[in-house]
Amino acid sequence: MCDSLDDRHKPGTRTVPLNEAIGTVLAHDITEIRPGEFKGRAFKKGHVVREEDVCHLQRLGKENLFVLHIAEDEMHENDAAYAIAHALMGSGVAIKGEPNEGKINIIAERDGLLKIDREMLLAFNMLGDVMCATLHHNMLVKKGQTVAGTRAIPLVVKKNIIDEAVRIAETLHHPLAKGGIGGGVIEVKEVRKPRAGVVITGNEIYRGTIKDAFAPIIARKIEEVGGEIVGVYYAPDEKEFIVDRLCELLNAGADLLITTGGMSVDPDDVTRFAIRDLGVSDITYGSAVLPGAMFLVGYLEQRTGARGHGRAGLDPGSRTLDPIPILGIPACGMYAKITIFDLVLPRILAGEKIGRQDLAELGHGGLCMKCEVCRYPVCPFGKSG
Repeated sequence: MCDSLDDRHKPGTRTVPLNEAIGTVLAHDITEIRPGEFKGRAFKKGHVVREEDVCHLQRLGKENLFVLHIAEDEMHENDAAYAIAHALMGSGVAIKGEPNEGKINIIAERDGLLKIDREMLLAFNMLGDVMCATLHHNMLVKKGQTVAGTRAIPLVVKKNIIDEAVRIAETLHHPLAKGGIGGGVIEVKEVRKPRAGVVITGNEIYRGTIKDAFAPIIARKIEEVGGEIVGVYYAPDEKEFIVDRLCELLNAGADLLITTGGMSVDPDDVTRFAIRDLGVSDITYGSAVLPGAMFLVGYLEQRTGARGHGRAGLDPGSRTLDPIPILGIPACGMYAKITIFDLVLPRILAGEKIGRQDLAELGHGGLCMKCEVCRYPVCPFGKSG
């Protein structure tokens, strides 16, 4: 049977008798009208005609169908969507439901930190006949939350395009892949629940001249990530006093140390020097974020078998454990709702080691707009790249 004139303008399409249509793919929606009951879509474009559909289509007056022809080197949009979704997915994410007109949503399989390999995502999207849209890199997400959507754009797509899309996405599965995040372009990393110890510095707070506002703010932010506060100390601007309080918190089981205040260049601000004297040699001071330019992050090496934490926190005969992060929050953390602390804390709890480059990269998008009503994280702050 010859195709219609309309068919000639639509490559890959043809008209077939209804009794020959089983297994073919509809090229357009088919509408059903039941007077006084229903008017709408009975079959959608892309539907694969089944044997049980024939009677229904006959009731709609169909004798012929306008269908797609899928060649050996082509794929239906739903099959393509499954292929690319699985290739894009790393740990901590899952497919939600079935494809809908070639689109699949990817959801978080656990609470955690969303990681997107943006370089690979760009290469994937540059192919043209496939796409993937995601939430922002380094966002905290909840289990079941949609973090990405992907699809093949044409109803029928060339297999070589899908093969290339899969190849790009799966490049990360190689352990030596550049910028690899553990496999997959999209991943949700588990965030540990910290036991935080806090030292709030400043002569005026220690002596009661002004009321402390830091402790409740930090406690709330630690509780929001499922952690707990093991202790809060107040300290004057004296290095030895600050170091002793930090050691006490370590001995109480703190696996995250937080100091506040004393981070500027004022001669009375000695907190960062106390951190150095604790034995923290891996220190990065200063970030490209406002508020939070005078932020400090460091890591204290620790070993098993130590009877307590001295200045270096090490016992020469013991085994090395993961270093303990220590964060120095400048005064902005007391009056600004969202600061550098909020951007860095989840990444540290996800096991990332934050250094100079990480803090420098935050400069793009690192200027808080100081909105009258804060809507973070639904805002540009911290969304570098």
